[in-house]
Amino acid sequence: MNLLKTLAALSSMTMLSRITGLLREILIARAFGAGGMTDAYNVAFRLPNLLRRLFAEGAFSQAFVPILSEYKNKQSEEATRNLADHVGNTLVWSTVFISAIGIIASPLLLMAVASGLKPTDFDAAVWMTRLMFPYIAFMAFVALAGGILNTWSQFKIPAFTPVLLNISSILASLFLQQHLQQPIYAMAIAVFVGGVLQVGIQVPALLKIRMLPRLSLNPLAGLRDPGVRRVLKKMGPAVFAVSAAQISLLINTSIASNLAEGSISFLTYADRLMEFPTALLGVALGTILLPSLSKASVGGDKEEYSSLLDWGLRLTFLLAMPAAVGLATLAVPLIATLFQNGKFSAAAAHASAEPLIAYSVGLLGIILVKTLAPAFYAQQDIRTPVRIAIGVMIATQLMNLIFVPQLAVAGLALSISLGACINAGFLFTGLRRRGVYVAKPGWPLFFGKLVVACVLMGLTAWFGAAQFDWTAPHQTLLRIAALFALIGVCGVVYFGALLAMGFRFRDFKRMAR
Repeated sequence: MNLLKTLAALSSMTMLSRITGLLREILIARAFGAGGMTDAYNVAFRLPNLLRRLFAEGAFSQAFVPILSEYKNKQSEEATRNLADHVGNTLVWSTVFISAIGIIASPLLLMAVASGLKPTDFDAAVWMTRLMFPYIAFMAFVALAGGILNTWSQFKIPAFTPVLLNISSILASLFLQQHLQQPIYAMAIAVFVGGVLQVGIQVPALLKIRMLPRLSLNPLAGLRDPGVRRVLKKMGPAVFAVSAAQISLLINTSIASNLAEGSISFLTYADRLMEFPTALLGVALGTILLPSLSKASVGGDKEEYSSLLDWGLRLTFLLAMPAAVGLATLAVPLIATLFQNGKFSAAAAHASAEPLIAYSVGLLGIILVKTLAPAFYAQQDIRTPVRIAIGVMIATQLMNLIFVPQLAVAGLALSISLGACINAGFLFTGLRRRGVYVAKPGWPLFFGKLVVACVLMGLTAWFGAAQFDWTAPHQTLLRIAALFALIGVCGVVYFGALLAMGFRFRDFKRMAR
């Protein structure tokens, strides 16, 4: 399998997801601005989304994929199918149960994480949270399907799946919201519908590879399977690892709810733009590396394992460094061009740009974590990332005490950024100490060339951004044209400088054994 070609295909699907996701956020900003009701929606979606990442995607995928890969490579097809059946049954029923509890306990949960909301906004958040809680059960099945499909090197459907949620939200913001007494409720309805659609698209793909899980009406069916117990045992530490970051996010949400009105939304809009390069490179690279690293680990091929990781790290630096420079230097142009319309004002654009700049400080660290963590999961070691993640969570909140009083909502983003860099540093050091990763020759020269190219690109972006008033009213089309032109020039400067210094596309081709 050509990993670079696979990465490009997966990234193109992820690009479609992120573009439609940005369009979703643009329409939400236009329709609802960055006020109290938008904060209520963002808070309401954050709770089920947190549990989705906790149980359905993050912790589950980290535990399930390496074990499924082991079954696929070492055991019979029937044993592998049984594992998928039993794990799926346990996961789906668990998240159904958690959804039921969440629906009942929504007021208490929101009181804990968003006590700063106004009473009317709080009531709206409770209603939306209850409607969106079943989303985690839908996503449990989607995560199960994604783990299976990725193990069979079928990456496109899992990468395309989030597009369906975005399309549902786009249609709701365009057509449904104007027919409701409380327009923001349309976005919660869209999340529920999007969850159903995401489940539906998995079924044909699973049938094609004859791996559609057979779920039982008995929630306890399959718990006697030793493979299920292994996954659950691995999930325990993984839940702590993922929950550390998500708990930190919830604490940040609570802090933001007590800052100026709209702070949660400012942080959310900045987060959406930061997630664009994170998903295109970090998530996509982690997705294709985990099965390949797991296979190399199971086969005891240390050279292949280290070589795969080195390739992933070089690609991360090659693409994440200019992305970070671009987000920092073009923060206001990006926010204003994408979101400043309708009820989203110039003041909101400047306020959202501040946390975006702070996020850019740690973008490389955030993406490196998504590249380095699979190296541990492939060895079925989840405890090490857990210990690091818990330490980072504590460090992040300590940094909040320092940065938030000085920088307000931007301080929250800066703490997350620096925490991600600390996380990446400890993960890298752990792999080096174990001797499972040995860097190939040429890193100092490689890094030096990247720095030169990034400096040239950053100066170009800074000078170009200063030539245009990005938040002036009634200049939507001019902003779009200017931003596209400036990004294009920056891309030419960066890659042109690399080509002049001897970089070649063929040097990054990589075949998995």
